[in-house]
Amino acid sequence: MILHYIDLSWRSLKRTPLVSSLMILAIAIGIGITMTSLSVYHMMSMDPIPNKSSQLFAVQLNTTDDGNNWFTSDDVPLQLTYKDAMYLHNADTPVRKTASIRTGFTVHMNNQEVKPSLSGARAAGKDFFAMFDLDFIYGSAWTLGQEIAAESVLVIDETLNDKLFGGENSVGKQIYLDDAIFTVVGVIKNWDIHVKYYDLNNGSFNDPESIFFPITLWEPMQLMSYGNTNGWKHEGVTTFEGQLQSEMFWVQFWAELPTQKDVQAYRDYLFAYLTEQGTKGRYTREKPEFNLKDVNEWMEYNNVVSEDNKILVGLSFMFLAVCLANILGLLLGKFLRRAPEVGVRRALGANKRQIFLQHIVEVSVLGLLGGLIGIGIAQLGLWGVRVTSSEYTALADMDLSMILAAPTIAIGACIIAGIYPAWLVCKTQPAIYLKTQ
Repeated sequence: MILHYIDLSWRSLKRTPLVSSLMILAIAIGIGITMTSLSVYHMMSMDPIPNKSSQLFAVQLNTTDDGNNWFTSDDVPLQLTYKDAMYLHNADTPVRKTASIRTGFTVHMNNQEVKPSLSGARAAGKDFFAMFDLDFIYGSAWTLGQEIAAESVLVIDETLNDKLFGGENSVGKQIYLDDAIFTVVGVIKNWDIHVKYYDLNNGSFNDPESIFFPITLWEPMQLMSYGNTNGWKHEGVTTFEGQLQSEMFWVQFWAELPTQKDVQAYRDYLFAYLTEQGTKGRYTREKPEFNLKDVNEWMEYNNVVSEDNKILVGLSFMFLAVCLANILGLLLGKFLRRAPEVGVRRALGANKRQIFLQHIVEVSVLGLLGGLIGIGIAQLGLWGVRVTSSEYTALADMDLSMILAAPTIAIGACIIAGIYPAWLVCKTQPAIYLKTQ
């Protein structure tokens, strides 16, 4: 029966090509604009590491005095001081953890074959790769011994490996970072994440770094952070060593806590550490303050999806509602013009339920066609977003769920718009139209 109704719907569309085209175009434009904003919102808010998001925790420690509440709404700095981060990084705790800092270098091969280029880099611990599920093409992460000895080793991503070594196994080969020689110990696949959740302080939607090296090299190389640095009191820092021992916040820290027991144990550890720091007179707060937030909590805490993005999605759905209002008017005119035909069908034995279902199938076909065209309009809109804003390059895309959602929303919207016209035409009294024939 449904196939019969689909056939009738197709015949009806061909009998009124202008009206049908206007309705399909209206729903297509509405869906196109809606899916453009909804796709960006979806990519922003989606879980970046769903298999481990509840096990990875960003660590925040509050080592400021009372009254310094300009960092965040709950008075806890987003980052750690270098001395706190390295203490936790080197602590003998039975969990994976890593401090990390963003920086950058001029990368070259000390020859004329490869043009030097600037590249983002990250100092991190060896656990970084296992914690964030980075896959290796060649080699592996550096060892604990190499990290402790602060050896000049690094891991590069697939793109940089293709550029420098033509995609070959580069493990054991050397490259220059500025004037320092480093040995490649591993090559990772390109990190395909839409939100840079592990470092939201320095651009939530920036690309991941291409180079990773042991964080223990930070001091001997006297490197400079490329990320945000915050302070809360005047310290008169004039030397590199003074910065490392200062109360400025500029290091990110993550811990992997697989079970609730691990979470509680690490909370107790942080509480004890801050309590000890308080007894040494480092801060004047009455009690230790810290946060452990998993990946999704951390993204929400940092307002990765801003209110502007939510408002934009709401406005796009309002535009879709305007399109549906226009479709409602066109459907009323089209269905009521068909009243004599419906009257004859009712006289021949068709009941109201069958008439109603036939018209709902017809508006569903309209929705399906409009939704498919709307996907193309949305792709055009997303292309425009990518061209006009480099920040949204990775976000302005439609994944499979959004592609399937487009015709689903279109069909649902058209059914909502078609319920009243279909119900109205079902009330047709057959006798009225039979008398006129």
